[in-house]
Amino acid sequence: MGSKNKLKRFKENETFENVFQPSRDELVNGTFPLKRKWRKDIFKNDNPLVLELGCGKGEYTVGLAKRYPNKNFIGIDIKGARFWRGAKTALEENIPNAAFIRTQIELIEYVFAENEVDEIWITFPDPQIKYQRTKHRMTNLQFLERYKKVLKPSGLMHLKTDSEFMHGYTLGLLHGLGHEILYANHNVYKLEGSPEEVTEIQTFYENQYLEKDKAITYIRFKIN
Repeated sequence: MGSKNKLKRFKENETFENVFQPSRDELVNGTFPLKRKWRKDIFKNDNPLVLELGCGKGEYTVGLAKRYPNKNFIGIDIKGARFWRGAKTALEENIPNAAFIRTQIELIEYVFAENEVDEIWITFPDPQIKYQRTKHRMTNLQFLERYKKVLKPSGLMHLKTDSEFMHGYTLGLLHGLGHEILYANHNVYKLEGSPEEVTEIQTFYENQYLEKDKAITYIRFKIN
């Protein structure tokens, strides 16, 4: 994407009522006004709050919001020029239960209050295979602790990935830490009984993986 195009999207994001771009200082200093008020001030209902972390173009956030009108969905990514597409689609198609936040996943506990979130989706994260990159792996111990802070005690986690490494790493970690694995499937499109929200909503890159006959994996779990 050219820098002109990026700039245009950044500017457009600023005008979108469903896009929020808090500064790091605002979050860390505790002055971000929407923490613990997402349902009341933004969605104006008491419906469950669901996050998609590293939402990319926002296709999954929008797809889930269409499928579940009685839940509120927020896509989070540091790359605003990417989720511009999802935010624009949500406005054009009048999908009031989809919103987007431009921030780093590491700051999630500053964006949401304790027990404010009902579910978290992680879709096609960078597996960060090299050992020295484990601190950026989105299902590592530190990230799981962050998610636990904002999730309700009964909150659900979902990991959907094309990376067998990420799937295996996460399963091993969850088993080792004694977390509750509710469902695990190493090839959701080939095995029967896969959850519909996992197979019916597909991202742009996911379609490319499927064309190459690459297995898509999925885990649903709870952080104890």
